[in-house]
Amino acid sequence: MRASRLLSILLLLQSRGRMTAQALAEEFEVSVRTIYRDIDELSAAEVPVYADRGPNGGFALLDGYRTKLTGLSPAEAGTLFLAGLPGPAAELGLADLLATAQLKLTAALPEGARSTAKRVAARFHLDPVGWFRSAGDARFLPMIADAVWSERWVKMRYKRNFQIVSRRVQPLGLVLKGGVWYLVAQAGQQARTYRVSNILDLSVTAEPFDRPKDFDLARFWTAASRAYEVGIYRGNAVLLISPRGMAELASLGSTVAQSAAESAGAPDAKGWVRVVIPIESSERATADMIRLGADVEVLAPPALRRKIAAVARDVAALYRKRKTARAR
Repeated sequence: MRASRLLSILLLLQSRGRMTAQALAEEFEVSVRTIYRDIDELSAAEVPVYADRGPNGGFALLDGYRTKLTGLSPAEAGTLFLAGLPGPAAELGLADLLATAQLKLTAALPEGARSTAKRVAARFHLDPVGWFRSAGDARFLPMIADAVWSERWVKMRYKRNFQIVSRRVQPLGLVLKGGVWYLVAQAGQQARTYRVSNILDLSVTAEPFDRPKDFDLARFWTAASRAYEVGIYRGNAVLLISPRGMAELASLGSTVAQSAAESAGAPDAKGWVRVVIPIESSERATADMIRLGADVEVLAPPALRRKIAAVARDVAALYRKRKTARAR
């Protein structure tokens, strides 16, 4: 455990620069005294780490010092190869760079880790796009990635709720979610999310911006995703649903399935149960309930029940009309 922490301290100092003993202690959840002992161990191993005193002080590595990758275990090396998604890399315009980086990594690894990494790369492939779906329009991704990296303003025309709007934003990051790319950008005083496939036109300006120092892309995405999932539901529906219908509720999302499972009452003689689920709108709920067919009956709200009954009557009338026309 201590050897692993020593290597992690070395890599942190290499990637982040100067860090205080308190910051290192919080990072590894150990005492400040333990960090001082670890620094002494690194110095004894001839790692050129030095300390600066004062309010802006801390530990740092000698300028120009870089460790090699020989500290990687076979499992860690394999994980690095597994993490290199060729599809998303190509969409970002980074396919050649990814291939070159993997070649350099392979050459730098010790023999044991090298063979494991090659086995992982040959036996595992990650495809982030769901079944029966194609990847979204990603033609602007390389430009966006360049703007994110170089911290330059972006102008774009964006399709939102059947309207086309113009935006001038500060691109802060890109997120790949379920095969769909999203741009996280600062618009005014607030960070917002834009689906890349909805961008109709985009240009990167020469004007730089100062990236917020406290912005954490992963933390923002987690909070924004949760807020979206919770906020999208505007009401509830009470259902009487069959066992097969309960199994099919998973296709409507984990939030719906979880709510149904938690609210399910005692089953009747045929196994049907009364459940409560969240719904987005009457239009979306109608389409979802029609998908479940005769395995679900909406008990409330009355307006949703009437709407589903009306759709069912229209469908039945259409099929009766087609049947009559064919019989002539």
